[in-house]
Amino acid sequence: MLNIFARASVSRVTDPIGAVLVRAGLTPNVMTVAGTLGAMVCALVFFPNGWLLTGTFTVWGFAMLDLLDGAMARARGHGTPFGAVLDATCDRLVDGALFAAIAWWCFTIADNHRAAAAALICLVLAQVISYVKARADASGLEADGGLVERAERLIIALVGTGLMGLGVPHAVEVSLWLLAVLSLITLLQRLGAVAKAARAKAAEAAQAAKPADVAKPAEEDA
Repeated sequence: MLNIFARASVSRVTDPIGAVLVRAGLTPNVMTVAGTLGAMVCALVFFPNGWLLTGTFTVWGFAMLDLLDGAMARARGHGTPFGAVLDATCDRLVDGALFAAIAWWCFTIADNHRAAAAALICLVLAQVISYVKARADASGLEADGGLVERAERLIIALVGTGLMGLGVPHAVEVSLWLLAVLSLITLLQRLGAVAKAARAKAAEAAQAAKPADVAKPAEEDA
């Protein structure tokens, strides 16, 4: 959702930074890998040790580098197919590391199995939501949008850990269950979008084949 409404505003901030980084000799792929490694290490080190506030800000900081690789690609005038695959792969790795680390904290530090279950549900749904889009794109179908895309997932999860780090009770559990529900809705929305696109594509194919079917009997009569 934020990807639709905030893209232009964010680009106005990130595009000049991306241009500077490109002139400095950096590439979008380097930025993607650096942000991914930083976010994963911070999530897996800080959250399991109970350093929620530190983990929140460091993971968020490295996740913001994901905005810059796109800005750098635009500054170069083009992206690459490999860069798109690398970016999507790294996004999945960060999502997995983040929710696994939060689940680890829930199990070992907070001793809250309900919150841990919510974290694991969020982890699975995050991967499946992204897979639906990837598989739909590969099939030539549309599956964009939904209530909770990657930016919203990060915001909701990290707001929960940040508030918990500031001493707000139950913030992680509430944020995770909220995210789990919204993610399930998003999954259903994307599946619905794929089904609609598939029906439209089938109708177009049937319409395109119709004149040939009509002409065939005439040829046979002749």
